[in-house]
Amino acid sequence: MTGELRSGGRRAKAGRNQSGIHQLPWRKVVNTGPAYELLDAGQIETLHRTSMRILSELGIKVTSPQALRLFEQAGAIIDQDDSIVRIDESIVLAALETTPSSFTLTSRNPSRQVDVGRNALSFGLVAGPPNVHDCVQGRRPGNLTDYQNFIRLAQHFNAIHLIGNQVVAPQELPANSRHLDTYFANLTLSDRCYHCTAIGGGRALDGIKMMAISRGATLKDLAMHPGVITIISINSPRLMDDAMVDGLITMAQHGQPVTITPFTLMGAMTPVTLAAGLAQQNAEALFGLTLAQLVNPGTPVMYGGFTSNVDMRSGAPAFGTPENTKANVIGGQLARRYGLPYRSSNSNAANCVDLQATYETSMATWGAILGGANMIYHAAGWLEGGLTASYEKLILDVEILQNMMAFLEPIPFSEDDLGFEAIKSVPPGGHFFGGEHTLARYEAAFYNPLLSNWQNHGAWEAAGSPDALSRATALWQQALKEYEPPPLEPAVREELRDYVARRKIEIGSGDP
Repeated sequence: MTGELRSGGRRAKAGRNQSGIHQLPWRKVVNTGPAYELLDAGQIETLHRTSMRILSELGIKVTSPQALRLFEQAGAIIDQDDSIVRIDESIVLAALETTPSSFTLTSRNPSRQVDVGRNALSFGLVAGPPNVHDCVQGRRPGNLTDYQNFIRLAQHFNAIHLIGNQVVAPQELPANSRHLDTYFANLTLSDRCYHCTAIGGGRALDGIKMMAISRGATLKDLAMHPGVITIISINSPRLMDDAMVDGLITMAQHGQPVTITPFTLMGAMTPVTLAAGLAQQNAEALFGLTLAQLVNPGTPVMYGGFTSNVDMRSGAPAFGTPENTKANVIGGQLARRYGLPYRSSNSNAANCVDLQATYETSMATWGAILGGANMIYHAAGWLEGGLTASYEKLILDVEILQNMMAFLEPIPFSEDDLGFEAIKSVPPGGHFFGGEHTLARYEAAFYNPLLSNWQNHGAWEAAGSPDALSRATALWQQALKEYEPPPLEPAVREELRDYVARRKIEIGSGDP
């Protein structure tokens, strides 16, 4: 730990890793600017009322007997024939009363805590793609080696605050136990918090227990100071399946945060209009939040927004669109309406790392920032509508995220920053290159880019005319070469290894 802190101190001073790759130091990002509001208060209330009608008149289908019992005990109307649950506003409001407005995730390295809520902002690694791509080996099925490399890159780059759920699926491993190998990689190759898989309670509990082992903590300790988080996806329209419910219940029972995220693609999973898509997103998110509080009042819950549109010609998901960007902004308004932390995404639908990937990601990122998102999920490495994790896209995204971090820094406004004496010292028609004010600040005056190239054309040509894509390839290769694993006690590593081996045997014998 001491070595890590010393290294962090050098990075904070020099603005780079020991490798010489320029990057911002690890920091807790704060968005102090006013959140943008696309809808007025009356329109937000209209969305709320429509959402309450969806929940009370139409209901949500729930395939978990345990969840049905919890809702019934809370006074919900249950249609036993088709498992539709109808709840009125009073049940939702009671759940909101016990939901925290903020929380903190603590990994095995306390200096890498992630604050969630209020004006805190964090960025997560891509999660869930079945494929992986880089410009050296091309597109291929996900595998454990690439998964481990993505964790190394997340550890290397300070703009990535937490690890997504199965960054890329290691398809050569058994589907029912591969989560153990990915958790092990998360905990041994990085010191970040991570999202654990919540497809069933067993996978969620494994993620919780392994984080506890890495921290030398009990499950009771972890309930007081959460270390993992998960995404509970609503199968829009209006379905919570038993696997997701089981994962939610397990997380809530152990006090670990859940992010309720409806999969609301307009034209496919919701009606084609943005207002309808947001009303449905809101209803489904509040329904999941209510269930979490019925399981364990006080469970931290994030309001998840993932509303975008489809290409009406093909049905394929589209991201980074004007509609998606508006949804990112309005999702934040809705989360604030209920006093909840807000999760958004900066996804794109490009098939390669190109201009489309750049402008779609930038659009969606601005929507999330302006919407006051507390967590931007899939923030680094997402490509092809979530079907591919990309090495080069991760580098491009880190550049975008660092630009946002620099943009969100407060502007220094001291008398010296106003520079009246510096302006006075230079005659009309002169320049400030050699001035005392400039020389005292030139090294850290401006954001120093990771990926951008600011050479003049002649120097750029002499260097071989490298474009951003080729520079991104060189950067991830350099980062992997110079990656250093964070310290981990050998006894803790062995305890984690033993847990994985034991659970694989249990899973193989039919224990979930």
